[in-house]
Amino acid sequence: MHTYIRSLLLGTTAMIALAGPALAVDLNITCRCVIGGVNSGTAEWIEQKVIPAFTAKMKAEGKDVTVKLNQFGGEDEQLTQQLALDFSTGAGPDISQFDGFLIPSFVQGGLLKPLSDVAGPEVDTWEGWSHIAEGPKALMSYQGEPYGIALGTDARMLFVRKDLFQKAGIDADTWQAKSWSELLDAARKIKAADPESFPLQINAGVSMGEATTMQGYWMALLGTGEGVTDETGKYIVSSQGILDTLKLYKTIYVDEKLGDQRAQLLADGRNRTFASFRDGKTAMLVEGDWFYRSVTAPGAEFAVADRDTVMTWKKMPAIEPGHGLKGQDFVTISGGTGFVINPNSDAPKEAWGLLSFMNSREQLDAFQEIQPAIRIRDDVAIPNAPFLTETSTQLLPLTTARPNDSNYNKVSAEIQRMTESVVSGELSPEEAMAQFKAAVTGIVGAEKTVSRL
Repeated sequence: MHTYIRSLLLGTTAMIALAGPALAVDLNITCRCVIGGVNSGTAEWIEQKVIPAFTAKMKAEGKDVTVKLNQFGGEDEQLTQQLALDFSTGAGPDISQFDGFLIPSFVQGGLLKPLSDVAGPEVDTWEGWSHIAEGPKALMSYQGEPYGIALGTDARMLFVRKDLFQKAGIDADTWQAKSWSELLDAARKIKAADPESFPLQINAGVSMGEATTMQGYWMALLGTGEGVTDETGKYIVSSQGILDTLKLYKTIYVDEKLGDQRAQLLADGRNRTFASFRDGKTAMLVEGDWFYRSVTAPGAEFAVADRDTVMTWKKMPAIEPGHGLKGQDFVTISGGTGFVINPNSDAPKEAWGLLSFMNSREQLDAFQEIQPAIRIRDDVAIPNAPFLTETSTQLLPLTTARPNDSNYNKVSAEIQRMTESVVSGELSPEEAMAQFKAAVTGIVGAEKTVSRL
Protein backbone atom coordinates (compact mmCIF):
# COMPACT_ATOMS: atom_id res chain seq x y z
CA MET A 1 0.00 0.00 0.00
CA HIS A 2 2.82 2.37 0.92
CA THR A 3 4.61 1.69 -2.38
CA TYR A 4 1.40 2.20 -4.31
CA ILE A 5 0.68 5.57 -2.68
CA ARG A 6 4.25 6.71 -3.24
CA SER A 7 4.07 5.78 -6.94
CA LEU A 8 0.74 7.52 -7.30
CA LEU A 9 2.08 10.70 -5.73
CA LEU A 10 5.17 10.67 -7.94
CA GLY A 11 3.04 10.18 -11.02
CA THR A 12 0.69 12.97 -10.02
CA THR A 13 3.63 15.31 -9.42
CA ALA A 14 5.05 14.51 -12.85
CA MET A 15 1.67 15.15 -14.51
CA ILE A 16 1.38 18.51 -12.75
CA ALA A 17 4.89 19.42 -13.86
CA LEU A 18 4.06 18.54 -17.46
CA ALA A 19 0.75 20.36 -17.43
CA GLY A 20 1.79 23.46 -15.49
CA PRO A 21 3.85 26.44 -16.59
CA ALA A 22 7.61 26.06 -16.89
CA LEU A 23 9.63 26.86 -13.80
CA ALA A 24 11.14 30.34 -13.77
CA VAL A 25 14.87 30.44 -14.44
CA ASP A 26 17.14 33.17 -13.10
CA LEU A 27 20.47 33.75 -14.83
CA ASN A 28 23.28 35.99 -13.64
CA ILE A 29 26.03 37.37 -15.84
CA THR A 30 29.10 39.20 -14.54
CA CYS A 31 31.52 41.36 -16.48
CA ARG A 32 34.16 43.94 -15.71
CA CYS A 33 31.95 46.65 -17.05
CA VAL A 34 30.00 49.58 -15.66
CA ILE A 35 27.63 51.82 -17.58
CA GLY A 36 29.36 55.19 -17.66
CA GLY A 37 32.59 53.65 -16.35
CA VAL A 38 35.03 50.90 -17.30
CA ASN A 39 34.02 49.00 -20.45
CA SER A 40 30.79 50.97 -20.54
CA GLY A 41 29.95 49.78 -24.05
CA THR A 42 29.89 46.14 -22.96
CA ALA A 43 27.56 46.92 -20.07
CA GLU A 44 25.26 48.96 -22.28
CA TRP A 45 25.13 46.18 -24.87
CA ILE A 46 24.26 43.46 -22.37
CA GLU A 47 21.76 45.58 -20.44
CA GLN A 48 20.06 47.34 -23.35
CA LYS A 49 20.36 44.87 -26.22
CA VAL A 50 21.11 41.31 -25.13
CA ILE A 51 18.92 40.92 -22.05
CA PRO A 52 15.69 42.37 -23.50
CA ALA A 53 16.07 40.42 -26.76
CA PHE A 54 16.96 37.15 -25.03
CA THR A 55 14.14 37.28 -22.48
CA ALA A 56 11.69 38.10 -25.26
CA LYS A 57 12.97 35.13 -27.27
CA MET A 58 12.59 32.84 -24.26
CA LYS A 59 9.09 34.13 -23.58
CA ALA A 60 8.10 33.42 -27.18
CA GLU A 61 9.31 29.86 -26.61
CA GLY A 62 7.18 29.57 -23.47
CA LYS A 63 10.09 29.95 -21.04
CA ASP A 64 10.18 32.35 -18.11
CA VAL A 65 13.82 33.46 -17.96
CA THR A 66 15.16 36.45 -16.05
CA VAL A 67 18.68 37.72 -16.63
CA LYS A 68 20.56 40.04 -14.27
CA LEU A 69 23.82 41.79 -15.15
CA ASN A 70 26.32 42.21 -12.33
CA GLN A 71 28.44 45.25 -13.18
CA PHE A 72 31.94 44.95 -11.71
CA GLY A 73 34.12 48.06 -11.69
CA GLY A 74 37.29 46.74 -10.03
CA GLU A 75 40.52 45.55 -11.61
CA ASP A 76 40.85 42.41 -13.75
CA GLU A 77 42.83 40.65 -11.02
CA GLN A 78 40.11 41.31 -8.43
CA LEU A 79 37.48 39.75 -10.67
CA THR A 80 39.74 36.76 -11.33
CA GLN A 81 40.23 36.19 -7.60
CA GLN A 82 36.50 36.46 -6.96
CA LEU A 83 35.64 34.00 -9.72
CA ALA A 84 38.25 31.52 -8.47
CA LEU A 85 36.71 31.68 -4.99
CA ASP A 86 33.15 31.43 -6.30
CA PHE A 87 33.80 28.56 -8.69
CA SER A 88 35.70 26.61 -6.01
CA THR A 89 32.75 26.85 -3.60
CA GLY A 90 29.99 26.12 -6.11
CA ALA A 91 28.86 29.75 -6.18
CA GLY A 92 29.19 32.62 -8.65
CA PRO A 93 27.36 33.87 -11.76
CA ASP A 94 26.08 31.53 -14.45
CA ILE A 95 28.10 33.36 -17.09
CA SER A 96 31.17 35.48 -16.47
CA GLN A 97 33.57 37.55 -18.50
CA PHE A 98 36.93 35.82 -18.65
CA ASP A 99 40.39 36.41 -20.09
CA GLY A 100 41.36 33.46 -22.27
CA PHE A 101 44.89 33.12 -20.90
CA LEU A 102 43.44 32.18 -17.49
CA ILE A 103 41.57 29.14 -18.79
CA PRO A 104 44.40 26.59 -18.47
CA SER A 105 45.05 27.39 -14.81
CA PHE A 106 41.32 27.29 -13.98
CA VAL A 107 40.96 23.97 -15.81
CA GLN A 108 43.96 22.50 -13.98
CA GLY A 109 42.37 23.65 -10.72
CA GLY A 110 39.09 21.91 -11.57
CA LEU A 111 37.24 25.23 -11.79
CA LEU A 112 36.14 25.13 -15.44
CA LYS A 113 34.78 22.45 -17.77
CA PRO A 114 34.42 22.36 -21.57
CA LEU A 115 31.23 23.99 -22.80
CA SER A 116 29.89 20.69 -24.14
CA ASP A 117 30.44 19.00 -20.76
CA VAL A 118 28.49 21.77 -19.04
CA ALA A 119 25.64 22.32 -21.48
CA GLY A 120 25.46 19.18 -23.62
CA PRO A 121 25.78 18.21 -27.28
CA GLU A 122 23.91 21.26 -28.57
CA VAL A 123 27.14 23.20 -28.02
CA ASP A 124 28.83 21.29 -30.83
CA THR A 125 26.04 22.00 -33.31
CA TRP A 126 25.90 25.76 -32.72
CA GLU A 127 25.81 27.62 -36.03
CA GLY A 128 28.36 30.18 -34.84
CA TRP A 129 31.34 27.82 -34.91
CA SER A 130 31.29 27.84 -38.72
CA HIS A 131 31.95 31.60 -38.60
CA ILE A 132 34.83 31.47 -36.09
CA ALA A 133 38.33 30.66 -37.32
CA GLU A 134 40.54 28.30 -35.34
CA GLY A 135 42.81 31.11 -34.11
CA PRO A 136 40.05 33.16 -32.48
CA LYS A 137 38.35 29.97 -31.24
CA ALA A 138 41.61 28.97 -29.55
CA LEU A 139 41.58 32.18 -27.49
CA MET A 140 38.98 30.61 -25.18
CA SER A 141 40.04 26.96 -25.63
CA TYR A 142 42.38 24.54 -23.93
CA GLN A 143 43.75 21.33 -25.41
CA GLY A 144 41.36 21.69 -28.33
CA GLU A 145 38.19 22.07 -26.23
CA PRO A 146 36.29 25.38 -26.12
CA TYR A 147 35.62 26.56 -22.57
CA GLY A 148 34.05 29.83 -23.62
CA ILE A 149 33.52 32.15 -26.56
CA ALA A 150 35.65 35.24 -27.18
CA LEU A 151 33.89 38.45 -28.10
CA GLY A 152 36.74 39.22 -30.45
CA THR A 153 40.45 39.88 -30.55
CA ASP A 154 42.70 42.92 -30.41
CA ALA A 155 46.15 44.26 -31.14
CA ARG A 156 48.64 46.44 -29.29
CA MET A 157 50.31 49.57 -30.52
CA LEU A 158 51.89 52.88 -29.56
CA PHE A 159 49.37 55.66 -29.01
CA VAL A 160 50.64 59.17 -29.64
CA ARG A 161 49.46 62.69 -28.80
CA LYS A 162 50.16 64.77 -31.86
CA ASP A 163 49.90 68.07 -29.98
CA LEU A 164 52.74 67.13 -27.60
CA PHE A 165 54.88 65.96 -30.51
CA GLN A 166 54.30 69.27 -32.24
CA LYS A 167 55.47 71.22 -29.17
CA ALA A 168 58.70 69.23 -29.32
CA GLY A 169 59.14 69.98 -33.02
CA ILE A 170 58.18 66.50 -34.25
CA ASP A 171 55.58 65.89 -36.95
CA ALA A 172 53.59 62.98 -35.52
CA ASP A 173 51.82 62.35 -38.82
CA THR A 174 55.05 61.38 -40.55
CA TRP A 175 56.99 60.07 -37.54
CA GLN A 176 57.36 56.32 -37.06
CA ALA A 177 60.10 55.02 -34.78
CA LYS A 178 62.02 52.23 -36.50
CA SER A 179 64.05 51.25 -33.43
CA TRP A 180 64.11 51.66 -29.66
CA SER A 181 66.74 54.38 -30.00
CA GLU A 182 64.40 56.43 -32.23
CA LEU A 183 61.57 55.85 -29.73
CA LEU A 184 63.74 57.09 -26.87
CA ASP A 185 65.04 60.05 -28.90
CA ALA A 186 61.47 61.26 -29.41
CA ALA A 187 60.76 60.86 -25.70
CA ARG A 188 63.87 62.88 -24.84
CA LYS A 189 62.85 65.74 -27.15
CA ILE A 190 59.36 65.83 -25.61
CA LYS A 191 60.86 65.77 -22.09
CA ALA A 192 63.15 68.66 -23.02
CA ALA A 193 60.19 70.66 -24.31
CA ASP A 194 58.27 69.99 -21.06
CA PRO A 195 60.55 68.86 -18.19
CA GLU A 196 57.51 68.15 -15.97
CA SER A 197 56.10 65.62 -18.42
CA PHE A 198 56.53 61.84 -18.57
CA PRO A 199 56.55 61.33 -22.34
CA LEU A 200 56.73 57.52 -22.55
CA GLN A 201 54.57 54.91 -20.80
CA ILE A 202 55.36 51.19 -21.07
CA ASN A 203 53.51 49.34 -18.31
CA ALA A 204 55.53 47.86 -15.45
CA GLY A 205 54.98 46.60 -11.92
CA VAL A 206 52.73 44.23 -10.02
CA SER A 207 49.69 46.45 -9.56
CA MET A 208 48.91 46.59 -13.29
CA GLY A 209 48.79 42.80 -13.45
CA GLU A 210 48.52 41.29 -16.92
CA ALA A 211 48.52 44.79 -18.42
CA THR A 212 52.17 44.96 -17.36
CA THR A 213 52.99 41.62 -18.92
CA MET A 214 51.12 42.08 -22.16
CA GLN A 215 51.13 45.81 -22.91
CA GLY A 216 54.58 46.31 -21.39
CA TYR A 217 56.96 43.39 -21.19
CA TRP A 218 55.72 41.40 -24.21
CA MET A 219 55.70 44.47 -26.45
CA ALA A 220 59.33 45.15 -25.64
CA LEU A 221 60.51 41.53 -25.51
CA LEU A 222 59.05 40.67 -28.92
CA GLY A 223 61.20 43.46 -30.33
CA THR A 224 64.30 41.52 -29.30
CA GLY A 225 63.23 38.53 -31.38
CA GLU A 226 62.03 36.49 -28.42
CA GLY A 227 58.81 35.42 -26.77
CA VAL A 228 58.18 34.31 -23.20
CA THR A 229 58.58 30.71 -24.38
CA ASP A 230 60.75 29.17 -27.09
CA GLU A 231 59.52 27.22 -30.11
CA THR A 232 59.22 24.03 -28.00
CA GLY A 233 57.11 25.68 -25.30
CA LYS A 234 59.87 25.97 -22.71
CA TYR A 235 60.01 29.19 -20.67
CA ILE A 236 63.01 31.37 -21.47
CA VAL A 237 64.45 32.40 -18.11
CA SER A 238 67.81 33.91 -19.06
CA SER A 239 68.59 35.66 -22.35
CA GLN A 240 69.89 38.79 -24.00
CA GLY A 241 66.32 39.63 -24.97
CA ILE A 242 65.17 39.66 -21.33
CA LEU A 243 68.21 41.71 -20.36
CA ASP A 244 67.65 44.24 -23.16
CA THR A 245 64.00 44.57 -22.18
CA LEU A 246 64.85 45.23 -18.53
CA LYS A 247 67.52 47.74 -19.56
CA LEU A 248 64.88 49.56 -21.60
CA TYR A 249 62.70 49.80 -18.49
CA LYS A 250 65.68 51.08 -16.48
CA THR A 251 66.42 53.75 -19.07
CA ILE A 252 62.82 54.96 -19.16
CA TYR A 253 61.97 54.94 -15.45
CA VAL A 254 65.24 55.10 -13.49
CA ASP A 255 68.03 56.66 -15.54
CA GLU A 256 66.25 59.31 -17.59
CA LYS A 257 62.82 59.68 -15.93
CA LEU A 258 61.08 59.54 -19.29
CA GLY A 259 58.22 57.66 -17.64
CA ASP A 260 56.34 58.13 -14.37
CA GLN A 261 58.21 55.76 -12.03
CA ARG A 262 55.80 56.28 -9.13
CA ALA A 263 52.72 55.37 -11.18
CA GLN A 264 54.15 51.90 -11.87
CA LEU A 265 54.27 51.17 -8.14
CA LEU A 266 50.85 52.42 -7.01
CA ALA A 267 47.63 50.42 -6.79
CA ASP A 268 45.84 52.85 -9.12
CA GLY A 269 48.85 53.28 -11.36
CA ARG A 270 47.21 52.27 -14.60
CA ASN A 271 44.43 54.80 -14.18
CA ARG A 272 47.08 57.40 -13.40
CA THR A 273 48.78 56.65 -16.71
CA PHE A 274 45.45 57.03 -18.51
CA ALA A 275 44.93 60.38 -16.78
CA SER A 276 48.44 61.51 -17.72
CA PHE A 277 47.74 60.78 -21.38
CA ARG A 278 44.37 62.51 -21.18
CA ASP A 279 45.85 65.55 -19.44
CA GLY A 280 48.77 65.95 -21.83
CA LYS A 281 51.54 64.77 -19.50
CA THR A 282 52.26 61.61 -21.50
CA ALA A 283 52.82 61.72 -25.25
CA MET A 284 53.37 58.02 -26.00
CA LEU A 285 51.59 55.08 -24.38
CA VAL A 286 51.69 51.40 -25.35
CA GLU A 287 48.21 49.88 -25.11
CA GLY A 288 45.64 47.70 -26.85
CA ASP A 289 43.13 49.01 -29.38
CA TRP A 290 40.53 49.23 -26.59
CA PHE A 291 42.43 52.30 -25.33
CA TYR A 292 41.09 54.11 -28.37
CA ARG A 293 37.64 52.61 -28.61
CA SER A 294 36.85 52.62 -24.88
CA VAL A 295 39.27 54.39 -22.51
CA THR A 296 39.67 57.63 -24.48
CA ALA A 297 36.26 57.58 -26.18
CA PRO A 298 33.93 60.56 -25.80
CA GLY A 299 32.06 60.37 -22.50
CA ALA A 300 34.56 58.01 -20.86
CA GLU A 301 36.42 58.92 -17.67
CA PHE A 302 39.68 59.35 -19.55
CA ALA A 303 38.20 60.79 -22.74
CA VAL A 304 40.69 62.79 -24.78
CA ALA A 305 39.19 66.05 -25.95
CA ASP A 306 39.06 66.25 -29.75
CA ARG A 307 40.45 62.72 -29.78
CA ASP A 308 40.57 62.08 -33.52
CA THR A 309 42.52 65.28 -34.10
CA VAL A 310 44.82 65.02 -31.09
CA MET A 311 45.54 61.27 -31.12
CA THR A 312 47.08 58.89 -33.59
CA TRP A 313 48.80 55.49 -33.41
CA LYS A 314 52.10 53.97 -34.48
CA LYS A 315 53.54 50.49 -34.75
CA MET A 316 55.84 49.34 -31.92
CA PRO A 317 59.34 49.02 -33.36
CA ALA A 318 61.82 46.21 -32.77
CA ILE A 319 65.06 47.05 -30.97
CA GLU A 320 66.56 47.37 -34.45
CA PRO A 321 64.95 46.86 -37.87
CA GLY A 322 64.58 43.17 -38.63
CA HIS A 323 65.38 42.10 -35.07
CA GLY A 324 61.82 41.50 -33.88
CA LEU A 325 60.09 38.14 -33.55
CA LYS A 326 60.25 36.24 -36.86
CA GLY A 327 62.65 38.88 -38.16
CA GLN A 328 59.96 41.57 -38.14
CA ASP A 329 60.57 45.31 -38.07
CA PHE A 330 57.50 45.89 -35.88
CA VAL A 331 55.74 43.75 -33.29
CA THR A 332 52.43 43.28 -31.55
CA ILE A 333 50.52 40.67 -29.53
CA SER A 334 46.84 39.81 -29.40
CA GLY A 335 44.59 38.43 -26.72
CA GLY A 336 40.94 37.83 -26.27
CA THR A 337 38.39 38.14 -23.52
CA GLY A 338 35.04 36.45 -23.72
CA PHE A 339 32.59 34.65 -21.50
CA VAL A 340 32.57 31.23 -19.84
CA ILE A 341 29.81 29.21 -18.19
CA ASN A 342 30.11 28.43 -14.51
CA PRO A 343 30.23 24.59 -14.26
CA ASN A 344 28.12 24.92 -11.10
CA SER A 345 25.28 26.70 -12.88
CA ASP A 346 21.81 25.51 -11.86
CA ALA A 347 20.61 26.20 -15.41
CA PRO A 348 23.41 25.15 -17.78
CA LYS A 349 21.14 24.72 -20.82
CA GLU A 350 19.71 28.21 -20.43
CA ALA A 351 23.17 29.61 -19.71
CA TRP A 352 24.43 28.17 -23.00
CA GLY A 353 21.33 29.56 -24.68
CA LEU A 354 22.27 33.01 -23.42
CA LEU A 355 25.98 32.69 -24.26
CA SER A 356 25.31 31.50 -27.80
CA PHE A 357 22.63 34.20 -28.23
CA MET A 358 25.13 36.87 -27.16
CA ASN A 359 27.46 35.63 -29.89
CA SER A 360 24.87 35.45 -32.63
CA ARG A 361 25.47 37.63 -35.65
CA GLU A 362 22.43 39.74 -34.76
CA GLN A 363 23.62 40.53 -31.26
CA LEU A 364 27.23 41.19 -32.24
CA ASP A 365 25.98 43.54 -34.95
CA ALA A 366 24.02 45.30 -32.21
CA PHE A 367 27.23 45.54 -30.15
CA GLN A 368 29.03 47.08 -33.13
CA GLU A 369 26.46 49.89 -33.12
CA ILE A 370 27.49 50.73 -29.55
CA GLN A 371 31.21 49.93 -29.68
CA PRO A 372 32.83 48.82 -32.92
CA ALA A 373 35.59 46.27 -32.43
CA ILE A 374 37.29 43.29 -34.09
CA ARG A 375 34.62 40.68 -33.41
CA ILE A 376 35.22 36.95 -33.38
CA ARG A 377 32.72 36.05 -36.10
CA ASP A 378 33.77 36.51 -39.70
CA ASP A 379 30.26 37.57 -40.69
CA VAL A 380 30.24 40.61 -38.36
CA ALA A 381 31.66 43.71 -40.04
CA ILE A 382 33.36 46.70 -38.37
CA PRO A 383 31.03 49.58 -39.31
CA ASN A 384 32.25 53.15 -39.66
CA ALA A 385 35.49 52.39 -37.80
CA PRO A 386 38.47 53.51 -39.89
CA PHE A 387 40.78 53.18 -36.85
CA LEU A 388 39.93 49.53 -36.20
CA THR A 389 39.93 48.64 -39.86
CA GLU A 390 43.33 50.26 -40.34
CA THR A 391 44.97 48.82 -37.22
CA SER A 392 43.61 45.30 -37.67
CA THR A 393 44.71 45.27 -41.31
CA GLN A 394 48.25 46.39 -40.47
CA LEU A 395 48.83 44.68 -37.13
CA LEU A 396 47.07 41.32 -37.19
CA PRO A 397 49.51 39.96 -39.81
CA LEU A 398 52.32 40.78 -37.33
CA THR A 399 50.70 39.42 -34.19
CA THR A 400 51.38 36.54 -31.86
CA ALA A 401 49.61 35.24 -28.73
CA ARG A 402 50.42 34.16 -25.19
CA PRO A 403 51.26 30.50 -24.56
CA ASN A 404 48.27 28.31 -23.83
CA ASP A 405 49.84 26.83 -20.74
CA SER A 406 48.53 26.28 -17.22
CA ASN A 407 51.70 27.79 -15.71
CA TYR A 408 51.50 31.01 -17.69
CA ASN A 409 49.55 32.95 -15.08
CA LYS A 410 52.17 32.24 -12.40
CA VAL A 411 55.03 33.06 -14.75
CA SER A 412 53.27 36.28 -15.72
CA ALA A 413 53.16 37.28 -12.05
CA GLU A 414 56.93 36.76 -11.88
CA ILE A 415 57.38 38.92 -14.98
CA GLN A 416 55.47 41.68 -13.21
CA ARG A 417 57.67 41.35 -10.11
CA MET A 418 60.80 41.39 -12.26
CA THR A 419 59.83 44.62 -14.01
CA GLU A 420 58.84 46.24 -10.71
CA SER A 421 62.18 45.39 -9.10
CA VAL A 422 63.97 47.16 -11.96
CA VAL A 423 61.62 50.14 -12.26
CA SER A 424 61.73 50.75 -8.50
CA GLY A 425 65.54 50.74 -8.59
CA GLU A 426 65.66 47.85 -6.13
CA LEU A 427 67.55 45.50 -8.47
CA SER A 428 69.74 45.79 -11.54
CA PRO A 429 68.48 44.12 -14.75
CA GLU A 430 70.97 41.29 -14.20
CA GLU A 431 69.86 40.72 -10.59
CA ALA A 432 66.19 40.86 -11.53
CA MET A 433 66.67 38.31 -14.31
CA ALA A 434 68.49 35.98 -11.91
CA GLN A 435 65.57 36.19 -9.47
CA PHE A 436 63.13 35.57 -12.31
CA LYS A 437 65.08 32.52 -13.44
CA ALA A 438 65.00 31.02 -9.94
CA ALA A 439 61.30 31.75 -9.46
CA VAL A 440 60.15 30.36 -12.82
CA THR A 441 62.34 27.28 -12.47
CA GLY A 442 60.64 26.66 -9.15
CA ILE A 443 57.22 26.99 -10.77
CA VAL A 444 57.62 24.87 -13.91
CA GLY A 445 60.70 22.76 -13.19
CA ALA A 446 64.15 23.05 -14.74
CA GLU A 447 63.25 20.71 -17.59
CA LYS A 448 60.64 23.17 -18.82
CA THR A 449 62.98 26.17 -18.91
CA VAL A 450 65.77 27.28 -21.20
CA SER A 451 68.68 29.65 -20.51
CA ARG A 452 70.39 31.48 -23.36
CA LEU A 453 72.96 33.37 -21.28
